[in-house]
Amino acid sequence: MSNAEIRVAVLGASGRMGSEAVKAIQDAPDMELVAAQGRGDQLSEILSAGATHVVDLTVPESTEANVRFAVEHGLHAVVGTTGWDTERLQALEQLLAEHGSVGVLIAPNFALGSVLATAFAAKAAQYFDSAEIIELHHPKKVDAPSGTAVRTAELMGQARDAADVGPSPDATETALDGARGAEVAGIHVHSVRLRGLVAHQEVLLGSTGEQLSIRHDSFDRVSFMPGVLLGLRTVGSRPGLTHGLDGYLDLGL
Repeated sequence: MSNAEIRVAVLGASGRMGSEAVKAIQDAPDMELVAAQGRGDQLSEILSAGATHVVDLTVPESTEANVRFAVEHGLHAVVGTTGWDTERLQALEQLLAEHGSVGVLIAPNFALGSVLATAFAAKAAQYFDSAEIIELHHPKKVDAPSGTAVRTAELMGQARDAADVGPSPDATETALDGARGAEVAGIHVHSVRLRGLVAHQEVLLGSTGEQLSIRHDSFDRVSFMPGVLLGLRTVGSRPGLTHGLDGYLDLGL
């Protein structure tokens, strides 16, 4: 038995992300994998396994109940599952207020490069007239736009509102449904689902005479694992809710 203080239960361990998380945690010298759960396993088993931390990489319809279980039993949680809208986040914050020592990280993306790209895009968005996002993923992804794209658009929209930047110029009068993508916080977001892709995002910013493109590509899910491990190592020292891995990075932007 390891003496590691970070004893981790992975929920969704048989999925594409979950299986990589299992390997990364097993290889981490300061962690012990105590449970690897799949569909149908009982959450009570992670308590008897002695878990101190939970990694939730399941599906949107399960993640809220999983995280609430963790918080109610004093377990820190690192969450990569999408589906956390404003209402769910507020309910989680209320629960965490009753469990003051527990930390939860909800991260739309664990790739450090992607987190940095989103931060750069949010910083730059206030300086350009036009802003749009293209996100590209594998065809088995269940949500569109991606959680990363939504998070990026929200941060960009906040920055543009704070700087009193108006909406992107667009003279479109007629368009097929979906031709201009979804609109998130005033930013048009376009989703591509294509076999052979993993996770990719490009932010396009433009003003008269110039364009800035900020792009990040994950070619393998192993690229997400440093962020998962960072989250596990940090979440216990950050009680309450942190939304976005950038909350654990000293970006100084």
